Amino acid sequence: KGNLDLTEVKKPEMLEFEYVRSALKNGIKMEAELGVNPYKFGLVGSTDAHTGLAAVEEDNFFGKTSSSEPSADRATHPFVKTDKAVIMGWEQTASGYAAVWAAENTREAIFDAMKRRETYATTGPRMAVRFFGGWDFEAADANSRMPARVGYTKGVPMGGDLSSAPNGKSPTFLVAALKDPIGANLDRIQVIKGRVGKDGQAQERIYDVAVSGGRKIDADGRSRTSVGSTVDVANATWTNTIGAGEMITVWKDPDFDPALRAFYYVRVIEIPTPRWTAYDAKYFGVKMPPEAAMTTTERAYTSPIWYTP
Repeated sequence: KGNLDLTEVKKPEMLEFEYVRSALKNGIKMEAELGVNPYKFGLVGSTDAHTGLAAVEEDNFFGKTSSSEPSADRATHPFVKTDKAVIMGWEQTASGYAAVWAAENTREAIFDAMKRRETYATTGPRMAVRFFGGWDFEAADANSRMPARVGYTKGVPMGGDLSSAPNGKSPTFLVAALKDPIGANLDRIQVIKGRVGKDGQAQERIYDVAVSGGRKIDADGRSRTSVGSTVDVANATWTNTIGAGEMITVWKDPDFDPALRAFYYVRVIEIPTPRWTAYDAKYFGVKMPPEAAMTTTERAYTSPIWYTP
């Protein structure tokens, strides 16, 4: 849950087993070798807090444990201290939520939705995100005021599977996102694609599929123009004068090979907003250490859609 990185990951610079993308790539690689994907899972978010409080918003963050509840020095007090490492208080993150697309608000329907992996996660905001994949979505489908009806009719939702690519067709995806009603506007929507290349190695690529503010997406599928920031760190405020309230688009994979296994998932990025450290600094009248992040870009990320030849 850090600042938006506009560069494509081309080298193994991430800690492999700390990121869901690595597991998803390993899963399709193992399936190509063994015939089964042990990492075919949906995504949810949670707090990892031990306070009994559902306090995951940046302006209402009560820490991960009782020892890190709001105080003037919690950011500069060690949260974890061992002979191996020290994690400072300011390094804690306020997150997150699990979202489930269920047919009705019952225990049975919610468990059914989780079983079919029709779930997504956010780092705190209550964004509404839809993601469907198929072979026949058209640009006009993005004009629908009921994207779910079009999505279920023409394709499969997040967590679903595509196979048997029609000759000459690439998969198309209907993606829609609506901002948190009392939260920040949206910066962009991205599709993260992973696949097993012809050399047998797992690859990944990030595509910007919708951007706010009239910005352009380059031919390589990325927008290098920043949305900017309206954050007033000193007062822990921001304004929704940039970004978009909602986004919807249809995206077609420009680099599809029907012989190669792949997965796709969506990431929705908000405009920058104050981090909990900024709220603490304002409320307690303290100065944060220079290495402490004071803003954040909240996001949502969906369960994948897998393509299997």
